[in-house]
Amino acid sequence: MSTQRMTFAKAINAGLRAALERDPKVLLMGEDIGALGGVFRVTDGLAKDFGTDRVVDTPLAESGIVGTAIGLALRGYRPVCEIQFDGFIFPAFDQITTQLSKMHYRSRGRLNLPVVIRVPFGGGIGAVEHHSESPEVLFAHTAGLRVVSPSDPQDAYTMIQQAVASPDPVMFFEPKGRYWEKGDVDTDADPLAADSVLDGARVLRPGTDVTLVAHGPTVATALRVAEAAAAEGRSVEVVDLRTISPLDITTVAESVRRTGRCVVVHEAPVLYGTGAEVAARVTEECFYHLEAPVLRVGGFHTPYPVAKLEHEYLPGLDRVLDAVDRVLAA
Repeated sequence: MSTQRMTFAKAINAGLRAALERDPKVLLMGEDIGALGGVFRVTDGLAKDFGTDRVVDTPLAESGIVGTAIGLALRGYRPVCEIQFDGFIFPAFDQITTQLSKMHYRSRGRLNLPVVIRVPFGGGIGAVEHHSESPEVLFAHTAGLRVVSPSDPQDAYTMIQQAVASPDPVMFFEPKGRYWEKGDVDTDADPLAADSVLDGARVLRPGTDVTLVAHGPTVATALRVAEAAAAEGRSVEVVDLRTISPLDITTVAESVRRTGRCVVVHEAPVLYGTGAEVAARVTEECFYHLEAPVLRVGGFHTPYPVAKLEHEYLPGLDRVLDAVDRVLAA
C-alpha cells in the first residue's frame, strides 16, 4: 500500500486526475478552473496535463455550465462541473432540479446523466454571504440526485472517483474550510473495485453514551467533541453520514440503539435541515431505545453573517458539547 500525506484539496485533485486518466470521456468544466487551477487551486495543473479541451474554463454562467454538462452527458461524456462558491449555485438550480434530476425518470430509465457537480460549501474561511452557505438539503429534497460530502482526504480521493464513475447525477459538496487539512491517502487501491461509499455512513469513533451524527465540515468538530467528552468521562460515538441522499439510516439507527441518545450537527440552519430528517428517521426506527429526544445543532435561521460573527453562527465545540450534556441529563 502506498500512502501519501496530502491536503483535502490535493486529494480531490489526485482523484480527478485519476478519473481523467481512466476515462477519456471525463472532462472538467468551471469558472477559472484551467490556467488558474480554481480559486482554491483544487484543479491546479490539470489543464496543463490534459489540455483545455478536457479542462474547460467557462463563462460566469452557472446555468450555462450545468445545461452544457447535461447535453454532453446525453452525448456520452462524463462532465464534472465546479460551482466556484456554494452561494453561486442558485442560477443553476432550475437546470439541476428540473432537468438533471429528472431525465432518467422522464425517459423511463433509457437515459442516464452521469454529471458530477462539485460545490465548495460551508463556512470557516472568513468570507461573506454567497461564499459560505450550506445548501445541501435543497438538493437532497430533490429526487433523482445523489448528495454526498466527504470529510477527510481519503474519502475525498475515493468518493470523487466513485462519483465520476456513477451513472447517477451526483452533487459533491466539498467542505472548503477543510481544504488545507492533511491526512493519509492510499493512492494504490482502486476505488472502483472497492465497495461504494457513496451511499454508506461509517462509525468513525465508537462510543456507548451518545451518538453524534455529522457530515462534511462538522465531522472534525464532532471528533473534537468526542475527545473533550472523553476527558470528562463520557463516551461519544461519532457517525459520519458521508451521504445525505440516499441516507444510510441503518448505520445511524444501529448506533442509536446501542447508545440510546442522538445529537445531529451540521453547519446549515437547523430549521428544516438534514438534522430534521435524521431526527425523524431515528425516532421512527429507534423510538423504544431512545432515552432522550434527538437534539440538533447547526446554524441559525438567518442569512450567513459577516466574517467577524461566523464563529457565533457555526456550530462549534461548546454548542455541540452543550447538546451532549443535555441529552445525557434527560
